[in-house]
Amino acid sequence: MTSAPWYQNCANIEGVLLDITGVLYNSGDDGGVPIPGSIDAVKRLKASGVKVRFCTNETQCTCQQLVDKLQKLGFELSAEEVFAPAPAACQLMKTRGLTPHLLVHPDVLPEFGAINLGAQATCVVVGDASDAFNYETMNAAFRQLLEMKPPILIAMGAGRYYKHGGHLMLDVGPFTKALEFAVGCEAIVVGKPDRNFFLGAVQDMGIKPENAVMVGDDIVNDVGGAQKCGLRGLQVRTGKFRPSDEKHPEVTPDGFVDNLAQAVDLLLQNRTK
Repeated sequence: MTSAPWYQNCANIEGVLLDITGVLYNSGDDGGVPIPGSIDAVKRLKASGVKVRFCTNETQCTCQQLVDKLQKLGFELSAEEVFAPAPAACQLMKTRGLTPHLLVHPDVLPEFGAINLGAQATCVVVGDASDAFNYETMNAAFRQLLEMKPPILIAMGAGRYYKHGGHLMLDVGPFTKALEFAVGCEAIVVGKPDRNFFLGAVQDMGIKPENAVMVGDDIVNDVGGAQKCGLRGLQVRTGKFRPSDEKHPEVTPDGFVDNLAQAVDLLLQNRTK
């Protein structure tokens, strides 16, 4: 028996979580370009009364820098609507009284301005450091972890790769796995697919997980991560989507859509029926 398409069962949807890169826009050295229809799709979602939060694993800039860039591209959003890993990592360190050794992109450093960076490191925080990933910086993080009892590694995301300027690029996940293997520890992941990350965004909207849907281009971290928290997960065929995702061995999305615009069309057409 075949279940009904996801859009025929969305009358209870009160909130939508949106990935950013690969769903709203394609990143590039020139600042990136909006994916066709995505600007209007966000506007229509908000005008409909559906609550919207933007959930990203972006760690190459601050939240405000990301919001500024998206606003210049034409998107309507505010920093308060964005959930990103760096603030979550800072909150975790404050709660646990940790002092970090940072292996992150230079442009995200302002997010850690309130954290004591001069004291003896009691954890290592790794993000998508891009060109700052090299043998020297990885070795420095490795040696810091070896000195800790126990080693505490905080990863801002667990992505395998992302798309930038039309090319697939290694994300923070592979570098995190190298440190885990070398030290014999398991990283604490903040950001997608961490359960607390998704549930924090849902709670911020004041709704239940079963009344929310996540739209992403990462079938494991966006879609699969959301589904494990009780949300529905939609996979877009934009961004880093690959045809093999349609037969993924571990994750079956609630639905595939060509792009965000199509997802919003189907959601809004069927939500009020």
